[in-house]
Amino acid sequence: MELARIGRFLESVRSTGDTRLVRGEPGVGKSALFNATVDLANDAGLRVLRATGAEFEVDISYSVLNQLLLPLRDELHHLPAGLRDPLTVALGFGPGSPPAALLVCNAALSLLAAAAQQKPILLMVDDVQWVDRPSAVALSFIARRVQRHPIGLVVSTRTATENFLEWRGLAEVEVPPLSREASERLVAARFPQLPARLRQRVLDLAAGNPLALVELPATFLQSEANNWQPNEVVPLSERLQQLFSARISDLPEATRRLLLIATFEGHGDIRLLRGISDLTDLAPAERAQILRVEDANGRLVFRHPLMKSAIVASATHEERRLAHLVLADALAADQERRAWHLAAATAGPDENVATLLDRAAHKILQRGDPLGAIAALVRAADLSATTAERARRLVQAAYLGAEAGGVGYGIGALLDTARATSPDSVASLPAATAAVLLMLENDGDVRTALGLLAGAIETGDHAWRADDPALEEAMHHLLNLCWYRYTPEDWATFLRLVDRLEPAPSDVLAVMSRTIPDPVRTAAPALPALDALLATLTDGDDLTRIQRVGSAAVYVDRLGEMRNLSWRLVRYGREGGAPRRQLGALMHLCLDDYFAGRWDEGEELAEEGQDLCTTRGLKFLTWNFLYCRALFAAGRGRVGEAVKLADELTLWGRPRGVGVTATIAHHPRALAAAAQGDFEAAYRHVCAISPAGLLAPYVGPATYVMFDLVEAALRTGRTAEARAHADAMRAADVSALSPRMALVQRGVDALVSDDEEADGRLEEALADSAAERWLVDASRIRLAFGEKLRRRKAFPAARVHLLNARTGFAAMGAEPWLTRTVDELRATGHRPAAARSTAAALTAQEREIAHLAAGGLSNKQIAERLFLSHRTVGAHLHRTFRKLGIASRAGLRDALSRRQTPPEDGTGN
Repeated sequence: MELARIGRFLESVRSTGDTRLVRGEPGVGKSALFNATVDLANDAGLRVLRATGAEFEVDISYSVLNQLLLPLRDELHHLPAGLRDPLTVALGFGPGSPPAALLVCNAALSLLAAAAQQKPILLMVDDVQWVDRPSAVALSFIARRVQRHPIGLVVSTRTATENFLEWRGLAEVEVPPLSREASERLVAARFPQLPARLRQRVLDLAAGNPLALVELPATFLQSEANNWQPNEVVPLSERLQQLFSARISDLPEATRRLLLIATFEGHGDIRLLRGISDLTDLAPAERAQILRVEDANGRLVFRHPLMKSAIVASATHEERRLAHLVLADALAADQERRAWHLAAATAGPDENVATLLDRAAHKILQRGDPLGAIAALVRAADLSATTAERARRLVQAAYLGAEAGGVGYGIGALLDTARATSPDSVASLPAATAAVLLMLENDGDVRTALGLLAGAIETGDHAWRADDPALEEAMHHLLNLCWYRYTPEDWATFLRLVDRLEPAPSDVLAVMSRTIPDPVRTAAPALPALDALLATLTDGDDLTRIQRVGSAAVYVDRLGEMRNLSWRLVRYGREGGAPRRQLGALMHLCLDDYFAGRWDEGEELAEEGQDLCTTRGLKFLTWNFLYCRALFAAGRGRVGEAVKLADELTLWGRPRGVGVTATIAHHPRALAAAAQGDFEAAYRHVCAISPAGLLAPYVGPATYVMFDLVEAALRTGRTAEARAHADAMRAADVSALSPRMALVQRGVDALVSDDEEADGRLEEALADSAAERWLVDASRIRLAFGEKLRRRKAFPAARVHLLNARTGFAAMGAEPWLTRTVDELRATGHRPAAARSTAAALTAQEREIAHLAAGGLSNKQIAERLFLSHRTVGAHLHRTFRKLGIASRAGLRDALSRRQTPPEDGTGN
């Protein structure tokens, strides 16, 4: 776009002459725009004359005009003597009396006009703010007269700077910062290995300034200490410092002092700043457009984030210390902020300030900001009066870093420093927990990690007090390790240690220890406590508690009740928060989406989760999303993809001792086999999770495949095995665990028997609107039950269930199941009437989206055209497929072209 504009400008220069004044912040890309203009002008056959204003030459008359016209010196002799002599003197090419300004201006224009007759000329003058006054007068004179000649004049200046040009009425161009999207592309291209956390900070601080975007990453990468800075003041490279400091150096001392205080205050609170100093001292900075005051909300706002860094860099150490002390006094009522300012003003150990920061870290963590808590603890460690306290705080920071985000947070360095400070510190529970998390992210073996953490818990100095925060956290991570390891022996160790907690484990840990290890046998008594937790969770609860309650809900099908809070965790991560909570919430949403039939959203979230694991240094958790992606692929008939993902899951987990992956990988394999009609293979895979007639102990996913096992057994002639499994489900009373499992229980009971009462109970369950909450199970049960009714020749009843199943499978895009359902409908003698008109079936927006999708546009392209989110587009298409009775966008074109006819009555007549 910019190149096209430059091209049009050059055409205008060639034909009638033209001018432009280019304004922009330092580093915004004016020079790049200038260079591109020069290149295009040379390619277009124009003669380019360049000059640049220089601060040290601003008092030398005609210095810039000399630069500009020097290449035309040999052509001066073509001018009449009355013009040649004044211009020769002005440019310093010969002696003579000082010429009149008007003569010099006329001579310069005549020289350019004569030269332009041979070849169009483009004059390029950069940094006009430093052009001497006589040259500025000449340039202003030329600018107002180029329209008569093939001459172009382009000058550039920095925003908020003064110059001697008289440009009123002439064209100006403002060079804006890069958009967020363009900034992201630039940083990704220049620094592809930059950690996502630092990338976001670079983007925020650069605010679209191209020079800052390419200079800041190196600054961050050179000093790992920058990871824990609690504010936005960052060191600047020499080039950035020169750019941003130039506008500060000429300000009065009182203004610079108040700017420094405002920078450290960080919130721009005018009332607070007014209580510290006379705000009239800000006037010079406002006039220089360094900041602005927003009267509506009483805030002071710096026009560019990096101006803060320049202000700090321009101040002396003592000026910075005194500014922090002033703010500490003004913030006496805000202990957290006061602690930070006291810490910044303290040079040596000070246990009082360290204690204030330590306390602040706990408050920061409760707000869901582990990185802020880490920063407070690291600084508190620096100020600690004893080596023991210093090591303890470093270990706690390491644990928070490991828990928040993994290897990208300097965990190893913090632990090494703690060990060097106090060798005994690494024996603590936080140290052991951090080491375990670090081990997992570095491809360590889960068995080793589990033994290390269990041993640290067994020997820890905690007296088994359930209110010990370090012990509570260690127990939660031991639970996770047992889940990864997936052996009864490890679960036995965990449960033994839980039972030792005095007086009892916390409410969340108590519920998790019953709903996760062996839900079929132990979850039922814990359900009232879980439901109470779900009912009382609010946005005010800390993010860790929300995510852990979600984990407790997984195997008892309560994730739907967590959706709003799970989305809160996802938004928190997307906005730059620590990613581990976001990943847990994404996993919960994916599982809920699978069983609820929201497969479009589920696939998108699974891909987001996998990408996040890769980019945020939490690769160990990738297996969760491989599993979900494999389920969606299998359900939609992408068998090769599903099997490949399941194999990847198994191959990744086996050498690391992650036993859960080998077990759950059989789930998508079984689903893919059933989708192909290979029920023998489906049966083998399901039995690898839980044998027929047994709900395997300590295997939570056994509750996911109960229906799969019974269906595969019946389809392969294993009637006894199918009935044994149905009996085992009844004996375990799985119906009491969740409405989904109650529906599945009624479904398998009806399939394995010829009992009319069992059929009636299933009919009743399917008629309940709550069954649609579990669209996958409801649709598959309807299909299998419809097949059974068809074999009994109960065709009308079979058609009702099969038509409902068809609608469900079409909505999910479950093409193999949809094909099987349509075939079964034909076998009942069903002859579908012509489809209804889309005009009658669809809303206006659904119809518009459907036509765009039928035309080949992706969800993202449709979203951009209609100013919607791509998820909203997916939801509309989801409903459209259901209304039209189609499985995918491939069927849209035909469905939209049909004429309106009477709807189907479900009778087959």
